[in-house]
Amino acid sequence: MEEIRDNLVARIAEAEREGWPGEVEGLHISLAGAKDKLAQVDALAERQSAAVQLGMPGFSQIAGRK
Repeated sequence: MEEIRDNLVARIAEAEREGWPGEVEGLHISLAGAKDKLAQVDALAERQSAAVQLGMPGFSQIAGRK
């Protein structure tokens, strides 16, 4: 996805250089979608990597012996 984003940035620069305003507009829309998707993937990865403390008791606490 990052490669797609980088490619879109390069294509926008080329379209601006060549004077293709319609192409620039379309590429900006695609770039916004790619950035949004990257943000979603990053947020999902962050949520999945976060450790959750469940507060489970140890065996010695369950068995009642020390």
